[in-house]
This record gives sequence, structure tokens and C-alpha cells, in this order.
Amino acid sequence: MNIAQHIERGHHLFPDKTALIFEERSYTYKDLDLLANRVANGLRDRNIHRGDRIALFLPNIPEFIIAYLGIVKIGAVAVSLNAMLKSTEVSFILNDSGAKAIVTTAELVENVPEADLPELKHILIAEGESSKGLGLAEMMASASSEAKAIEMDRHAPAAIVYTSGTTGFPKGATLSHGNVISNSYSQNRCCGMSAEERILLYLPLFHCFGQNAVLNAGLNACATIVLHRNFDLEKILNSVATEQITMFFSVPTLYILLLNMGTLGYDLSSIRYYFSAAAPLPVEVAQKWFDKYGLEIHQGYGLTETSPCASYNNDFKYKVGSIGTPIENVEMKIVHADGKDALPGDLGEIIIRGPNVMLGYWNRPFETAEVIKNGWFYTGDIGQIDEDGYFYIVDRSKDMINVAGFKVYPTEVENVIYQHPTVAEVAVYGVPNLETTEIVKANIVLKPEQTVTEKQMIAFCSERMAAYKVPKAIKFVDSIPKNPTGKVLKRVLRDEAANEALVVKPRSFVAKPAVTKTPAPVVTPATTNNSNKGVFKALGNLFKHRN
Repeated sequence: MNIAQHIERGHHLFPDKTALIFEERSYTYKDLDLLANRVANGLRDRNIHRGDRIALFLPNIPEFIIAYLGIVKIGAVAVSLNAMLKSTEVSFILNDSGAKAIVTTAELVENVPEADLPELKHILIAEGESSKGLGLAEMMASASSEAKAIEMDRHAPAAIVYTSGTTGFPKGATLSHGNVISNSYSQNRCCGMSAEERILLYLPLFHCFGQNAVLNAGLNACATIVLHRNFDLEKILNSVATEQITMFFSVPTLYILLLNMGTLGYDLSSIRYYFSAAAPLPVEVAQKWFDKYGLEIHQGYGLTETSPCASYNNDFKYKVGSIGTPIENVEMKIVHADGKDALPGDLGEIIIRGPNVMLGYWNRPFETAEVIKNGWFYTGDIGQIDEDGYFYIVDRSKDMINVAGFKVYPTEVENVIYQHPTVAEVAVYGVPNLETTEIVKANIVLKPEQTVTEKQMIAFCSERMAAYKVPKAIKFVDSIPKNPTGKVLKRVLRDEAANEALVVKPRSFVAKPAVTKTPAPVVTPATTNNSNKGVFKALGNLFKHRN
């Protein structure tokens, strides 16, 4: 098997069918396959073969897809880098993965260090002009367009997608060809994807949601993908009508935005299917969406480590607020701390077993063993199951911060803040926020007789980490609460922040007159500009590729 066999199948069955639309360009299944072949042969010509890691440090452009397909065709491993990462973050991932080559743009290559990358041999520029490296188009022009995806074992690594680690350093979730192919077929069946679909894709391709649940699943169904470079609401809504989008994959933040501001006269009538993932969808939002549009927002649950899909709501009965039941060939259950199975209604940790579970964290056997035990992946998410076998997310056992689907581990941010000479102690935590699910906040204790402003500290962080990781609020304090063993009480900090910075404020939504249910109160930051423009700007900032 090989992931790239889906593009070869599309080439064989539908050579002239449009596979990809991007801005003013379109590509047929034949076009994409032949271009991927040129990448595959160009990499071979540079002594890159099965098992070598190739980094993709790119925004949402066709070259990401073409390069990804060419990489997996030859059995190499595609390493996805968040396009918002800065130089030190890029350096860490390139060295950690041992990437032999990187495909990037003239703009982003400025964040690729010129030293201390002993394994990196080739830099390929996919967009723009740079004095560094070789143009990807130039490499492809001199390479043959004839190639075939090599057969790979189902357990052979295909992709490494980096996620935050418990030490504050990213760790690479290693996904096999079997992981991705199995998940693609499950997504096709659950969502009812067919070759007739026209699928909107604005979600980042470096993220497992966009890369596997939308792109690979869409290509596997021989559908048409309409790709957007980044989040631009006007362009997205325009393309729904002009490209007659039938399937809309997004995150809760955008559904909240659209409910608040309406569709502004845009025609969404072509959409038959809505899907939300990457963060919990508020029950009230799901209900109001159905009341307004008559269509459910289907939900899935999963993690990067599960390729990503693990459950879906649902094959037989849709339950608002549930993450559904496990997809085919996947098992899920709730367990107590002692490992015993929980009864319906009991709280416990969600664990997952099946063909979607990653091979492990790249070069991290200890951290892999901490989360995969006897074939079961321990998610760290707290949930429960009802009498019908439907699962529900209740809370997280980890302190991970969810910024519109991007996970931020507090230790990673704390490590950066501790580099500032004025800082004696810091605790980073998440605060609920309607615009971004959560924002990053830091409580800082300064050293005696030291001073620094919130603005200066945020600027310091902005120079050293991706925009979504940077604290949006900083509080200077005299002490940080801890338990008797010295562990910081993050829950206390979150509660304090809720009391200080949040107010309970009813929020109205447009709904059919027949609906009499009163919307539940929504927690809204008192200091946030709740205008549609403010929400749009915040969401746009999350998906742009540079600060």
C-alpha cells in the first residue's frame, strides 16, 4: 500500500476531472499525479529515498500537496512544520526529525537557520525567489513525469506531524501509510464523500485535520478540493457560491462567527454537509445552527496521534453535544485511574485502540510508552459514555491550551519567558475565549527591583515563538499558588482569571420563531471587542502564516 495510490487511482479513472482549484489555477487528477511524479524523481536524483525525512514548511499552496504526494510516492516521510514557527522552533524540528531536505517559500526560508543543521542537505523554494537553495519548479523541470508509488508495509512511516510535548519541546507523531489510508476510508464513509463532492479546504495543511481528514480523504474519494491560502472570510464565502461547495469543514470558532454575523447575503445553498472538529463545539451553537439552516454540524473526535479521526457523530442517531461513537475498526472506552473500565455516566480517561493509532513519537520511546499501553492510546482527555454507547468530552487531564484547534503546552511558553532576565517565576495557563476557544495567559513574579511591561514581555515572546503560542494577557503577581508538594495549581489560576476578567453575558442568536428554548449564558471576556470585525480579525490572525 501507499497513500499516493489515491492520486494514481484518480489519474487512471478520472484523468480530466478537476482535482484541485487554487486562486486562478486548477489541476486535473492527471496534472497532480504527473507533477507529483516529477517531485518524486527529482528527490531520487538528489539521493533521497525510502525512509528519508523531507520537511514541508509551507502555507496552503498547491506545491504543498504536490510535494507531499511526491515524497510519499518514493516511501520517504513527509514532516509537516507549522508555517507560523520561528527560527529556533524550525531548527529543533529539523534536527529532531533528521530532515534531509526542506520545501519552503522565499519568505519562510528566512526562518530556516543557515547553521547547526547537520542532516539538512537540500533547500527547495516552492514560491518566490531566494538566494538560498534551488527552485522546486527548476528541480521538477529536469525530472521525469513517469513514476509509480512504491509498495510500502502498512506499518511503514509516511508522515510526521509535530505536536507539543510534556517537556515543552514538540514531539513528532509518526503516522504510517496504514494509519492514513484507514482514516481516509473511514472519513469517506462517515461523511458520505463521493467523487461528486466539491470540498472547501482553508484549514492549514500542516495540521492533521486539514492534511488527512480533508485533503487525503478528499483525494481518496476522487473529489474536487477548493484550496484557500489562508483564512479570509469574504473569499471563503464567495467561493462557496462560485465553486458550488458541497462539503464545509471548519472549526467551532467560524461557526460561532457565522451565527453572530449571519452570512451577509452570501449563498450557502450548495452546501449539503457541515463538519466541525479540532475543538469542542458548544451545544447551543450546534442547536442554533440547525434551527437556522436546517442542517446538522457533524462532529468528529480525534487527535494528531489518531490520524486524526477516532469517533463520529453519527451513523444511526445524531446526539447534540456528543462526539459520537468509534469509527469502524476502532475501539474506544473510558477507564478509571486504576485501569478498570468505567460504567456509563462515570468520568474517566478516553483511550483508543485501532488502525488509526500512530506508530509512536519519533525517536521518543519513553514518551511513546507513556501513552500507548497494550495497544491502547491514552488521550489524557476526560470523558464519559452513555447507555447508547455515545461518548462525551468533559475536561482535559492535561494543562494543554487549545487556541482554535492549535495545542499549546504551557511548559513550552514558560521556557521562553524564563529566558527574560527579569523573571523569577512564571505560570502559563489557558483562559476561555469565544474568539479563539482559549487564550494563553501568564502570571509572572519578577525578581527584586526588576521592572518590565506587559507590552515588552509580549514582544519578547513574539520574537521567539509562533503567534498562537504568545500570551495575550500577562499578570504580574507577588506569588503563584502551589500545593504542598510545590506543584503549581493551574486550576486555581484559571478560576481566578475567570473571576477577574470574565463576565456572564447572555448572547442572542438568530433562530426560527418556533424555537422557544432560551440560549444558555455564554462566558464572554469583558475586555474583548465583540464586534464581528473583532472576531473575524482574531480568527484571521490564527490562520495567517506570519506575524
